[in-house]
Amino acid sequence: MSAAEALSIRGAYLLHGSTSTDERGRFSRQVDLGLLRTTVDDPEAAYVASAHNIQRGTVRGLHYQDAPHEEAKTLWCESGSVYDVLVDVRPSEPTYLTWISVELTDAEPVALHVPKGVAHGYQTTSDDSTLVYLISTPYEPASARTISWRDPALGISWPLEVTSISDRDAGAPFLGDVP
Repeated sequence: MSAAEALSIRGAYLLHGSTSTDERGRFSRQVDLGLLRTTVDDPEAAYVASAHNIQRGTVRGLHYQDAPHEEAKTLWCESGSVYDVLVDVRPSEPTYLTWISVELTDAEPVALHVPKGVAHGYQTTSDDSTLVYLISTPYEPASARTISWRDPALGISWPLEVTSISDRDAGAPFLGDVP
């Protein structure tokens, strides 16, 4: 049975799916699209993407797209495990500049919905971790923003030492310097 769990950032949800197992293996229903459509404000999907990470400790993010090309993401862990972080960058929200984290693993059929205006990033907590995304808006490079994963104003507690990070993410500006 599918169920939605509201998180402390408005519009962010954990969408619980279901799994059945038999002698052949496992079948998981990751995202019930009917539940997604009736639960979130931005259920569209313009494309599907995935990110495979080779090494435990890899950091990606914190990414979002600025107006007028904001994007919502619904994502799940297809393999491995990640420490997933959301940062509310919507000045009109009471949770502005606060962050939350959730653990996503391939062992549980749980999808995370990240609403528009919320930055997203993660650190892999196992080798060979893959996330799959439903993304609401086409990628628009001019609207792409990255906040430093180590911004002291946010004080995010990452669980592991960083073992791998892109040049873009390593050099990302702190919040006060994001264009």
